[in-house]
Order: sequence, then C-alpha cells, then structure tokens
Amino acid sequence: MATTAKIAKDEKLAIAHAKKTPKLQCRHRNRCWRCGRPRGFLRKYGVCRLCFRQLALNGEIPGVVKSSW
Repeated sequence: MATTAKIAKDEKLAIAHAKKTPKLQCRHRNRCWRCGRPRGFLRKYGVCRLCFRQLALNGEIPGVVKSSW
C-alpha cells in the first residue's frame, strides 16, 4: 500500500512541477514494476535486485541461470 501511494505521489508531483518549470520534466525515478522499489534497479530487466533474484531462481527470466562451480 505504501509503495503505491509513493508512486501516485511522485506522479502527482511530477505533473505539478512540469507545469511550473520545464527543467524538472527530465527527473524520473526508475522503479521496479513488481514491488515499486526505487533502489537497486536493473535497467535491462526493469526490476529491482530482489525481484530479479526471485524471478531468476524461479526460471522466469530467459537466459539467466544460477552459477555454480
């Protein structure tokens, strides 16, 4: 609940700031599409490191395998 509220608040602030000054339009925070986490974001996959690990272990990300030696 809290993460969705944060996302909504970020979007609302972005719209308000976009109306005031054009330089703030480029400020965008990458967030995980599963949990909304803003930190530890992997651009290539669009998820945070925690969700990436879970998806990789479940085999839901093609081409990603757990290493072993």
